[in-house]
Amino acid sequence: MIADFIRRFIRRRSPSPVTSLSARRASRRVIAPEAGSDAARAIAAMSVAPSGRVREYARTARCVGRLAAITVWVPLSVGFEAVLLLFPGTAKIRWTRMVWGGLCLLLSLRIRVVGRRAGGVGGRRARQRGERPVIYVSNHSTWLDVPVLGTVLPSNFVAKGDIEGWPIMGLVSRIGRTIFVSRQRSTTGRERDEMLHRLMVEGDNLILFPEGTSSDGSRVLPFLSAFFAIAKPPRLPPGKEPAEAPSEAALIAAKPGMIPLIQPVSVVYDQLEGVPVNRARRPVFAWYGDMELGPHVWQLLKWRSMRATVLLHPPLDPADFPSRKALAQAAWRAVSAGAAELRQNIPQPESESAYACRPLAGMLPQDLERWRG
Repeated sequence: MIADFIRRFIRRRSPSPVTSLSARRASRRVIAPEAGSDAARAIAAMSVAPSGRVREYARTARCVGRLAAITVWVPLSVGFEAVLLLFPGTAKIRWTRMVWGGLCLLLSLRIRVVGRRAGGVGGRRARQRGERPVIYVSNHSTWLDVPVLGTVLPSNFVAKGDIEGWPIMGLVSRIGRTIFVSRQRSTTGRERDEMLHRLMVEGDNLILFPEGTSSDGSRVLPFLSAFFAIAKPPRLPPGKEPAEAPSEAALIAAKPGMIPLIQPVSVVYDQLEGVPVNRARRPVFAWYGDMELGPHVWQLLKWRSMRATVLLHPPLDPADFPSRKALAQAAWRAVSAGAAELRQNIPQPESESAYACRPLAGMLPQDLERWRG
């Protein structure tokens, strides 16, 4: 009995035979998909993305490269636009769209447009031909809305007066013929007259953000009816004449069919590096409240690619609404419903997509159709 115990003890303490690493790997059972199968092709197409410190270095290098390209593109393109301001015609309007389109290209921001834009490129001759002006009203969640809508729509922005005093953006906005408003009662009449002159005489279309501020992108804030005063001015009491003689813009606006159309526009950022954007990723794009612009731009430029979808709703005729409050409510319902649908990442029919980013010479396919006709 004692001898059996000693033998078992010695056998337990004896070292196990040493096997090489290659032998152990060879003994493992390898499970692999069959050659030529869908799984094998998917594995072959996969690319291993850098991780950790290497990935952060790559993102930082991407951000620095884009900032350098933007630093070169913006002054050159805006400087050329300043020269175009000296010449009549629509060249400055078309070039402005090229400026915004180039910026979207440098940001790797693709644009998908669903629906058709109301109105044409604009200009003095267009108004003389009786082309109706258009005011585009959109939701607002980030500074990216400006280059996106500036690429798609041949229009000028109406912005708050604070931007005019910004060091760089103020100069760029003035050269881009932005209309600044202070939203004070003492300046409301003058600002309304300026917008009316730009619409009726200069032939510009306008882009408004009736929310009055930017939001977090998860909802559309109520529209302020004051933004629709230019499309539906207050009526004078019966028998009362205006205190001043009507201006040239007012005379053109009084012609039949020259009241500006209102086209609601929904903008949603629905893809980030090819993946649908959910609630957790929406703050990547949103810029609102007291957020600083510099850090937000720096973090946004690190992403490889983005996509924005612009949904153009059927235009509204202000004459069909009893008051500007009712007009603002109808526009809000259209924009809010469209943005909610886009946030659900429902695939849109390809037949409804007017064009997928970057107009040719500042023109959409529908512009080419009108020119050919």
